[in-house]
Amino acid sequence: MLLLGVDIGTSSIKVSVVDADTQACLASVRYPEDHENNILSVVPGWAEQAPDMWWDQVVAAIQKLTADATFKVNDIGAIGIAYQMHGLVVVDKEGNALRNSIIWCDSRAVEIGETAFAHIGEPFALEHLLNSPGNFTASKWAWVKAHEPDVYAKAHHIMLPGDYIAMKLTGIATTSISALSEGIFWDFKNNCISKEVLAHFGFDGAIFPEIRPLFGEHGTLRKEVAARLGLRAGIPVSYKAGDQPNNALSLNVLQPGEVAATAGTSGVIYAVSDQLVYDHASRVNTFAHVNYMPQAPRTGVLLCINGTGILNRWVKDHFGHGLNYAQMNTLGKAVSPGSNGLKIFPFGNGAERFLHNKILGARFVDLDFNAHGRSQVFRASQEGIAYAFRYGLDILRENGMHPAVIRAGQANMFLSELFTEIYVEVTGVPVELYNSDGSVGAALGAGIGSGIFASPAEAFSKQELLKTVEPQGTASYEALYQEWKQLLDQQLAEETAHE
Repeated sequence: MLLLGVDIGTSSIKVSVVDADTQACLASVRYPEDHENNILSVVPGWAEQAPDMWWDQVVAAIQKLTADATFKVNDIGAIGIAYQMHGLVVVDKEGNALRNSIIWCDSRAVEIGETAFAHIGEPFALEHLLNSPGNFTASKWAWVKAHEPDVYAKAHHIMLPGDYIAMKLTGIATTSISALSEGIFWDFKNNCISKEVLAHFGFDGAIFPEIRPLFGEHGTLRKEVAARLGLRAGIPVSYKAGDQPNNALSLNVLQPGEVAATAGTSGVIYAVSDQLVYDHASRVNTFAHVNYMPQAPRTGVLLCINGTGILNRWVKDHFGHGLNYAQMNTLGKAVSPGSNGLKIFPFGNGAERFLHNKILGARFVDLDFNAHGRSQVFRASQEGIAYAFRYGLDILRENGMHPAVIRAGQANMFLSELFTEIYVEVTGVPVELYNSDGSVGAALGAGIGSGIFASPAEAFSKQELLKTVEPQGTASYEALYQEWKQLLDQQLAEETAHE
């Protein structure tokens, strides 16, 4: 049996075919191949992408996969989907998108979420929702209600990016508890969509698609779509999860105390708990993990840093002319720790939740035209990202998360030996690297959802550890981090004083 995984990222779409017997990836296609998708920002702090762009790219990627196949396409028996979290997709009765998706790093609804937090009541919101509404999906939908009444009136369903792609494949709109929790719609105490959230915003509960198990059928591939994709009709979509829960699944991070990380466009540390935990300031956020059940809670406590790989890409675009990432890393590695005094703060991609939803903007500090060139910029950007991870990890530690090891796929910024070494030294936590990515995890998730695997443990039983990176000289980076942190805390205090 073969399994098809689809990963709807911010910068691109990736699809993979996995052999269920060997758990090996047989083929992968990324689309677009020669560039990364743009984020539309017509107003500073806004971030949108077109749902039909994702769909067109999913179609193009699968068509290329099946056209160039060296495997038996008709042996594909299940489809799984991973997707960028928190995006709002609005569709009419025919399933057409009514507007661009307001995606995860959009900041327009921060004030709406803060007002809701105060009105619903902080104790109730934290104990029942495990989060402030913040700038998550619920608040984004409230923004549409207030500013785009025509769209609001025509809406039949709201959904997340993965729900939209599954609906395009199957013709059926569904969602899950995990998806609703990441939108801040789910009441963990009462095990239902929150009546308090609906009442505060004046939402009709009929706006949500049917709730189905995350591992389970979400419809089957329509005949006309199958013909277009080069697949057989009737294949079930048997798994849908946000990219961070899916990344944790793909790293077999499922039990309390286990921790996963990613460093793509955004950076994430994702810790599994068996408690309904929450941060009093909602700097980190708790959602239902892929294996969450009310009678056996498994929650994912998520630290998100919006400005991560997007900074590294920006640096490449503006300082790395003619260089690839590997060449940038080589130049950066030749520079001593501390980048000769240059400090970079990577917060140029919208409001940062772990910084109290403030929009600080990226900063270069102590830039010296006579001492610094692009090599120092390459290293300082990766150091600044690692410092941001350490700052967030300390917040997780305040909330009882003390990882002994962090698992990550050898992908995105973890492809950089320089970044991985800095990350380990700054955090003081070893990193285990695996040959894993979101589309492969989604494919194996489909195998779980369709019953091919009896459990997640079975689905990832053949996963191999590539290497472990251990801290060597953490103390040498501690002083550098504390200097960076002092400047960040100073900026946060100044921003608060001006409010």
